[in-house]
Amino acid sequence: MGDRNFVTSRDYEHPYRPLPIRLYNFLGRAGRKLGLPDDLKAEVLVKRARRKTGLADFGDEGHFEALAVLVKSINREAGLTATGRLIQKSRLTAALVNRLRIEQLLRTHPEIHDIDLGRIILVTGLQRSGTTLLQRLLNSNPDIRGLSGAELLVPAGSMEGRGKIARKLRSILAHRAITYLSPRFMAVHPISYSEPEEDVMLLDLSFMSQAAEATMHVPGYSRWLEDQDHGPAYEHYRKVLKILCWQRPGNLWVLKTPHHMEYLDVFLKTFPDARIIQTHRDPRKTLPSFCSMVAQGRAIFSDRVDPKEIARHWCRKTRRMIELTAAVRSGADPDRFMDVSYHDLMRDPIAQLRRIYRWVGVDLDHKTAQRAENYMVANPQNRFGRHSYGLSEFGLSEEIIEENFSGYRERYAIPFE
Repeated sequence: MGDRNFVTSRDYEHPYRPLPIRLYNFLGRAGRKLGLPDDLKAEVLVKRARRKTGLADFGDEGHFEALAVLVKSINREAGLTATGRLIQKSRLTAALVNRLRIEQLLRTHPEIHDIDLGRIILVTGLQRSGTTLLQRLLNSNPDIRGLSGAELLVPAGSMEGRGKIARKLRSILAHRAITYLSPRFMAVHPISYSEPEEDVMLLDLSFMSQAAEATMHVPGYSRWLEDQDHGPAYEHYRKVLKILCWQRPGNLWVLKTPHHMEYLDVFLKTFPDARIIQTHRDPRKTLPSFCSMVAQGRAIFSDRVDPKEIARHWCRKTRRMIELTAAVRSGADPDRFMDVSYHDLMRDPIAQLRRIYRWVGVDLDHKTAQRAENYMVANPQNRFGRHSYGLSEFGLSEEIIEENFSGYRERYAIPFE
């Protein structure tokens, strides 16, 4: 349990770091001054993954270009510390290892391709608008299939014996690593190895997601990403979902990530029968809150955190997400969409669940409602401390927010907080 009296720091440029991490970063800076090479190299990461697995086939190799662009942007723009470079090297290698093992599993069990995923509900919306809470409330129902952190980290892993233990251990270690590197990040965005997590991690396997720009300064990669065809990445994503369904069957899925707002057309083409829940909250809260979260996250990887640059980037990106989602919705069947207000969700979460269950055509019985209520009691707001943020440190103001998002507010009757 965290300290509910704790308030997060707003000094984003001078983050807390454990002593061993400060020492490791110091040695990394010294090595750079001496001219020791430390840039990431895509071809080295690929060889490392193949050597680690003894496998060679990545399947569709379109992801190699995305990896090369991302690595180039990291090296040129991200300003990573030695710790940041080490973590990114490990993360990128792990994605390549997962791709190799996914292809091996599909060769061994080609019947996976024929699996029917059943019904899919996607929870999406702007960051900090209640998507995580809604996802976890829905997944408190054992008949609804979510994606655990362990599955997302090791999608082709075994569900039995040592493989199951190793999978769970990997998730626990990832959770503990984050809390070690940034002990108070939990006050910003609570994470848990036992809770469902964002399926954007499956798009990371193709190096085609917002995750990189949410954790690092990589504007070159971000610009490139917006101009690409995301169809192959989503096809790979669907393939991995079939693997996870083969391992642990389900016929009603709840997926979640804000990323899908930007590529909702591709998502609906990939999952033509999916239903979409879009959450809404006052942009004067969501934008600075997410900018603060990005700043806190970037500080794990880099000594260079510019709050105003973060706000410029994500103000534009957020408008893009809203506009692209609106364009998709304008040409789609309105019955496939449901809007959920953050204000209503926090005021009466069970009432919102009843709305959603009726819309999906599933009964919300007493036992299921009680599980959701128990989740709310066990996970109160500010459980790990209060996330403190404001507009001014990001160069934002209420006028700037309204200038950019008044149309969005009016369209969905979003109340001021």
